[in-house]
Parts: sequence; structure tokens; C-alpha cells
Amino acid sequence: MAVWPEWWSWELELSPHPLKRMVDRQFSDVDLRLMLEKADTLRPNYEEGRWVVETKSNRRPWEVIVEPLPTEGILLVVTADPVD
Repeated sequence: MAVWPEWWSWELELSPHPLKRMVDRQFSDVDLRLMLEKADTLRPNYEEGRWVVETKSNRRPWEVIVEPLPTEGILLVVTADPVD
């Protein structure tokens, strides 16, 4: 079983980007939270300070980019994309 970082349990906040893309990419706030609960892997993103969460939704693979914000104590969801 993977050991998740301390910030994994912080309060979740969505940036404007995923909020704008929810309709296009056919997911909701609840779907996103479920994806994060079912996360398979966590790896560093190419952009420093951000992480790629590998997960699934409706049996399709997804990547959710998150950024822990320690000064605020929140985990910011930057974007969520299905993997083609």
C-alpha cells in the first residue's frame, strides 16, 4: 500500500480551470472527489510543486494535477484530464 504525503488529507479546493472544464470533460465535483479517493499513484509533475494523480473514473484512466499550498493548508486541484 502506498504512503501518501501529509497534504493528501488537506481540504480540497478547485482552481477555475477544472470548474470551466467539467462540462466538456463530463465530470462533476463529486466525480473528482471520488477519483481522488480511488487514486492509484502519485508522481511529481514536470512543473515543480505540482503532482500528477493517476486514477480512474467510469473505468477510464484519468490524471488529476494537484498542488499542495502549505501556507493555506489546502490541496488545489489544477486540472483533471482523461487519458486517451
